[in-house]
Amino acid sequence: MKKKLSKYIDHTILKAAATPDVVIRICEEAVQYDFASVCVNACYTSLVAEHLKGSTVAPCVVVGFPLGASPSSVKAAECAQAVRDGALEVDMVLHIGQMKAGNLDYVRSDIKGVVDASGKALVKVILENCYLSQEEIRKACLLCEEAGADFVKTSTGFGTAGATVEDVALMKKTVPSLQVKAAGGIRDRVTALAMIEAGADRLGASAGIAIVQGDADAGNSTGY
Repeated sequence: MKKKLSKYIDHTILKAAATPDVVIRICEEAVQYDFASVCVNACYTSLVAEHLKGSTVAPCVVVGFPLGASPSSVKAAECAQAVRDGALEVDMVLHIGQMKAGNLDYVRSDIKGVVDASGKALVKVILENCYLSQEEIRKACLLCEEAGADFVKTSTGFGTAGATVEDVALMKKTVPSLQVKAAGGIRDRVTALAMIEAGADRLGASAGIAIVQGDADAGNSTGY
């Protein structure tokens, strides 16, 4: 591994019923275990930024989540607001329907709008691979690279399936200049290490504590 295991992990809480108290607890866990980021819905950006202040854990916010079907202008505005509120990383969902339709110019422009609005924040683009063919995944990765994104990401965790080792390897091979985030269904250390071995630079998980402790079961159903 390039770094310690905890620094691969975006400690994630994206459930609709997540309360501010739960989000604060996730922040406290992330600081305690020295995770890479805390990933939340945009309404909690300021709260997370405040509770992570002075730590090495980054506030991470999702945009256009989980369907990717918001108008491009709305995604860009959501990103800009999140950055103003303290987000240092932004995970956006590309427009899956436009990708399936082969409207590549739309998809590229949609991503670039968020990149342009992100300032110095990292942009991770969620492809939602469970809905895409391997060729569509490859094309989507290249569009992300062309649009100036920093990461390509496998999944929202809300689709029909999450990350696979095969998809991570394909994404890394297609755009070696970008980083890869694997997310969705990563609930134990063995799976996490397999994703890293395949080329993942970051892992999105609600089971971060279980992963770093080597527990067999995640035991945390509050994220994804």
